[in-house]
Amino acid sequence: MSMPSVEQTLGILVVDDDEVLATSLAKILRLRYPSVHAALSGTEAIAVLSREKQICVVLVDLVMPVVDGLGVLDYVRQSRPDVSVILMTGFGTIETAVEAIKRGAEDYITKPFDTETILKRVSRLMELYELKERVAQLEGQYGSGSAFAEIIAGSSVMRGVLGRARVAAQSAAPVLIVGETGTGKELLARAIHRASPRMGRPFIPVNCAAIPQELAESELFGHRKGSFTGAVADHPGLFQAANGGTMFLDEIIDLPLGAQAKLLRVLEGGEVRPVGETNALHVDVRVISACNRPLAEIVGGSLREDLFFRISTIVIQVPPLRQRREDLYLLSEHFLQQFSQQYGRSISLDRAALDALLAYSFPGNVRELSHILESAVAVSTDNPQVIKERDISPLLRAQAPSAALSVGIAADCSLESMEKFAIRQALRIASGNKSQAAELLGLSRGSLYRKLREHGLESESLQGNDALSSS
Repeated sequence: MSMPSVEQTLGILVVDDDEVLATSLAKILRLRYPSVHAALSGTEAIAVLSREKQICVVLVDLVMPVVDGLGVLDYVRQSRPDVSVILMTGFGTIETAVEAIKRGAEDYITKPFDTETILKRVSRLMELYELKERVAQLEGQYGSGSAFAEIIAGSSVMRGVLGRARVAAQSAAPVLIVGETGTGKELLARAIHRASPRMGRPFIPVNCAAIPQELAESELFGHRKGSFTGAVADHPGLFQAANGGTMFLDEIIDLPLGAQAKLLRVLEGGEVRPVGETNALHVDVRVISACNRPLAEIVGGSLREDLFFRISTIVIQVPPLRQRREDLYLLSEHFLQQFSQQYGRSISLDRAALDALLAYSFPGNVRELSHILESAVAVSTDNPQVIKERDISPLLRAQAPSAALSVGIAADCSLESMEKFAIRQALRIASGNKSQAAELLGLSRGSLYRKLREHGLESESLQGNDALSSS
């Protein structure tokens, strides 16, 4: 099988509150590009961008209600910095053009515009994106060292994670990556793919939580024309798109049970049966899954037990940032170097600002660190810029009891004793109120009651409540 071109996997998003214009422009672009989406508002555009990870060019109208074109641009620059943005408007002025370019737009065109102009400008950006993708693919061919180069691993715990990931890259076995939100699970999955024999094949990331339940099977496994209302054409599904490569299933515990059963069939026999199809199709896809829940909570929850054992042949647990503080300085330097290139000026961090970061618990982990630093960079035009503690402090969340608790129980001990300690601490902090304790622990009230029974803490909890109520 020949490797699919990069262009086949790329998408375009057209955003305009004028439905006729948006539909017409999308139709024109589809004559040349197979994956073109249309949105009629800035809010809808952001939803599409969060769902469709293959979009690389956005054409957006400047003047729209609620979220305008600059609002969409700001979202793209913050959440999808690899995506190129072309702003469109019928109210073109030098000031708006300058503002758009300053805020990161790649191009700016005024209405009315002709078809040839649009196609030329989109083509230029698509070619640039394709070139970057091909360079990245070539870099991956120099071995596993370069594949993992983007992952900062100065601490011993992260070096252990990378060691396990390198071993996983040379295997075809399914991998389960477990870690809190913002720890870099997708980054690690991409590195495993790039270091594997499948590095030249597609890497398809899927956020299972973002797929509507009624469409999950169709999106993943495809459907045949007429198999359900709205199925106006055959749809191959993401597993067929990933054939020969790697599928990354993020937040797999949010996958509906029906789709879980079909996924089990893929893992066991390499067979996909599209909705409305009687015959199974063979696919060769390596599956990497991820979950932001602790390993102990995954089994027996919303994930089938037989599927759990199939996806967890190799388990990699990514530690939260608060448990790898040795990496914080290296990560900060890494991000500041990126921002220096992005903003075209010298940026550094003074010691007091670093100390403020070291004292912070980072509930959002590495992603939050990046956001904090970029926020400090974005509000300044100093060159050179030295980020100080006064720039950092307003960007840190107030230290909640749950955050302090998480730091307090990070000692090296068994999972069971850590969990028991956390539950006892939460109950004490919440004065015996189980609803508040569950909230501090990030659990539902029902899950807390189950854990109280598992750890034999029911009677202790009742005694605590009695003591508190009598005081």
